[in-house]
Amino acid sequence: MAVNDVDAAEEWLDSWASQVDARAQRAVELSRRVASLTGVADGQDGAIRVRVGSSGQVESLELDDRVQEISGPRLAREIMAVIRRAQAELSARVAEQVRATVGADSEAGRAVIDSFETRFPAPGER
Repeated sequence: MAVNDVDAAEEWLDSWASQVDARAQRAVELSRRVASLTGVADGQDGAIRVRVGSSGQVESLELDDRVQEISGPRLAREIMAVIRRAQAELSARVAEQVRATVGADSEAGRAVIDSFETRFPAPGER
């Protein structure tokens, strides 16, 4: 192998390692950003408010006195609908962070977006 071939191989390896390191740093940044995200949604009349954490779990449920005028089954359906809207908002916010860090067209970006969209589709897409 000629010296020029060795130099070219070393340059290629350094470039490749640099690209891998940059991708890893962007993935770590995405993970950090996603971990701090929440999704929030309100019921149609504002009597119900839900906040979900970064994995879609309900962190808070606020009900005002107007919910006393709603039957139990209807209230349950409304709460579940608001939870789904909060989770869909979270999914949209995750997609924004993917685009800002690793890129929505990258393999990692597509995997993260698909994961959230599958678990928390926008209302009407279930």
